[in-house]
Amino acid sequence: MTISAVLFDVDGVLLDSAAAHRRVWTSWSRARGLDPEKVWKLTFGRRPEDTVRDAAPHLDPVIERKVLDELLVQKKNSFPPIDGAADLLEALSDSPWAIVTSGDRDSVTERFAAAGLPLPAVQVYGSDVENAKPAPDCFSLAAARLGIPPAACLVVEDAPAGISAAVAAGCHVVGLTTTHSEASLRQAHMCAASLAEVRGVLTARGLLTSP
Repeated sequence: MTISAVLFDVDGVLLDSAAAHRRVWTSWSRARGLDPEKVWKLTFGRRPEDTVRDAAPHLDPVIERKVLDELLVQKKNSFPPIDGAADLLEALSDSPWAIVTSGDRDSVTERFAAAGLPLPAVQVYGSDVENAKPAPDCFSLAAARLGIPPAACLVVEDAPAGISAAVAAGCHVVGLTTTHSEASLRQAHMCAASLAEVRGVLTARGLLTSP
């Protein structure tokens, strides 16, 4: 199989955001009288408003998204890069790659700048599609913007919802075990424990010329 492009999720793949997100969701859940553990399990790989719809259907997801965004702004220095992210993206500087995230453009742009990570020409955010992860629309859109068939795209994802979306889009998927166990990511075509392992996969598939 030839890989012509890489599509990265952001949270848990390029940015280590789990701790900050967990604090925000715990605070929000307690303020709304919800079980933080149950809510947390609904958050991975999804837009905040979609999580709110499932966790608290009696609340207005638009209003709650604004509240969550305000809480996240207060955590602006809590999104360091995942180990190996900078080196991998630098190695891909001459290759097609994109980010595909359920997050919003302004926050991701700010966090990448703070983390010293480059942004690619193709960026797909949760607001760019009507149906977000686990629907395949976001990955299909990224592949189309790159002009590369989904089957020639390798997706790096850490969340079951994102992996489901990528598989449904027809991409080859590596499950990165930064936030979930390998058993939880069994729908992925393979799993990796680090971005160094992902780099090895890309080298073996011919997208990078050196490990």
